[in-house]
Order: sequence, then C-alpha cells, then structure tokens
Amino acid sequence: MHPIRRGRYASRMQLSFSTGSRPRVVVVMPAYNAARTLARTYADIPRDVVDHVILVDDLSADETIDVARRLDLHVVAHRQNRGYGGNQKTCYDTALAEGADVVVMLHPDYQYDATRIPALIAPILAGERDLMLGSRFLGDPLAGGMPRWKHASNRFLTEVENAAFGLRLSEYHTGFRAYSRHFLETIHYELNSDDFVFDQELVAQAVACGFRRRIGEIPVPTRYFAEASSVGFRRSVVYGLSTLGVVARYLFDRLGLVRSVRLRPRPGAR
Repeated sequence: MHPIRRGRYASRMQLSFSTGSRPRVVVVMPAYNAARTLARTYADIPRDVVDHVILVDDLSADETIDVARRLDLHVVAHRQNRGYGGNQKTCYDTALAEGADVVVMLHPDYQYDATRIPALIAPILAGERDLMLGSRFLGDPLAGGMPRWKHASNRFLTEVENAAFGLRLSEYHTGFRAYSRHFLETIHYELNSDDFVFDQELVAQAVACGFRRRIGEIPVPTRYFAEASSVGFRRSVVYGLSTLGVVARYLFDRLGLVRSVRLRPRPGAR
C-alpha cells in the first residue's frame, strides 16, 4: 500500500470526527456452542461505542441461536458447519454490508475482556492503525489459566512469525481483534482457510499488502475456565503446522518463488 494513499485515508478518518460524523462500530461474534457464555460476553460490550452486534452461528448443537435472539442480536445462521475461518468470512461480509467502519471480532466464549473494546478500537478511530490485536502476552496469560503447553507453543509461533513478517508483536493468536473497513476491503480474506489458521493468513495478508506499520496491539486479560472454548492438543498441533505453512507461503511469495493471489490487494483497492 502506497504511503501517500495511506496518509490520505488516515486524514479522511480524522476528518469524519471533526465534521461530527461518528464511524460505525460493529462487533462480530463467530459462534459455535456458545450458549453458556454468550450472555456474559454480550453484557460486557460497551454500548456507548458499539453500534451493532452480529452473531454468526456455525451450526451449534446447543441453544446459541435462542440465547442470541433473546439478547436481540443480529443473528446469521449457517445451514452447514463452515469452520472457524468460514464463520469469520460470513462475519465480515455481513458487517461490511451493515455499513461498518470498524469491525471488532470477539469470541463469544467469555475468554476475552470485552470492556477493552474502546481501547482496542481507539487507534483505528484515530486513523493510526488498521489492524489491532488484543494481546494476552502483554500481561500474564498463565495467571489467567492458560495451559503451559499452549503458552510455550504460542510463544514459539509468535517468534517465528515476527522473524518472517518483520514485526515485534507479543502475540498473533488472539481471538479479540479489530479491523478498519479499509483493511477488510483491501485484502482477499475470502480466499483464506475455513479453519483456525484463518487468523494467521490475515496477518500475513496485512504485511504483504502494505499494512505492516498499521498493526498495533493492546494488553487484554483473559480467562480460562470450563465453559470457555479451547482447542485441544491434537488440533493445536495441526494449527501450529498450518501456521508454519502460512509463514512459508509468505516467504516464498516475497522471494518470488511461488506467487499467491491471496497476498495481493484487491483490484482497485486504495
């Protein structure tokens, strides 16, 4: 992304505040069997900064949809299970169609502190960032109950990704993120995996499409408990290998060995 264009975009964002037009903030929640934690997660969302909440249900076997409708959420129900990444694709398609200027992705499992949404989106609203991550590793995730094996694997993958992408992030593997509309309209997120590695592909796209200096993070406390969703050890191994595959694809593309269309901006994107 050309620096001049990025600067103009930031100026437009800041101008919207000076003229009194408040950007529309939409929270999306990719849900699967979240009935027991959804109400608690939703209760923590600051209503004064969030304009709309969308829940996309990925064919849950519990009462997730019923709970969401009782909370008067905007519900989109998949007719077949599309996976974590497939769920997010529907989330972002729906949020953009609803006129979102900033999209917050929040897992509905009550693992992340939703009261941190204002701090998460502030750099985007200020025109300073396009992608913000809520990092558990800027605090003490072990104190929040993160298993030690998950802590170690997260740290290892983060170091590998930092080396490949030229970043200095504390964590890549968070389920609490925010994106500008401009960012989502620039990258080919629809070409990404339908599995958990979707999130890592998205960061690789951010770097490849010129957003390296537009990525930021804030500390976010996390909670591990029985009802919170968690990927088991076997799935974590698959996820780790898939993440290394994302890094390899990015490096091959940068070296010109294997070009990937998903690492190019959309045609006409500014």
